[in-house]
Amino acid sequence: MKDKIRRALSQRTKKTIVDDNFKPSGVLLPLFYKNDKCHILFTKRTEDVQHHKGQISFPGGAYDEGDETLMATALRECYEEVGIKSEDVEILGELDDVVTTTRFVISPFVGFIPYPYKFNMNANETDELIEVPIQALLDEKIYREELMIREGKPWPVYFYHYNSHVIWGATAGILKQFLDLVF
Repeated sequence: MKDKIRRALSQRTKKTIVDDNFKPSGVLLPLFYKNDKCHILFTKRTEDVQHHKGQISFPGGAYDEGDETLMATALRECYEEVGIKSEDVEILGELDDVVTTTRFVISPFVGFIPYPYKFNMNANETDELIEVPIQALLDEKIYREELMIREGKPWPVYFYHYNSHVIWGATAGILKQFLDLVF
């Protein structure tokens, strides 16, 4: 699986967005094997965070001046939010940059982590960890797409319904791109 993902991500040119009106940020799409199935780790954000309260997301956040790269941002934030150490992440590649309505440009990185893992959730930022088998996300019955108007233009918004959770917005856009590229 790792080789398939690495190959799919390396055989394309990443689309980058550079815009001084948006805050750069990085997220990690963490993959792991559990019961011989590949899973993705999501977080449910608390109601205490500044942006995207209560939403399902990938671990990550805004670039800090001390970060050498956006990958360093994603790994730092992943450690701060859920306790995954950067040395435990095997980066497989990058996905296209994504913009949010809250004026962030997200650079997503895909990486494998060992499992089981001793997660350490930051209670101020992370309310819950959600482990979703990739196979479940490929089921068309849990997916839907809507067109919304954004800055006067139609904009696709994606939704994945998994158990009692709804993954939508930028996270679902990143997820859809990953699933489309690899599967």
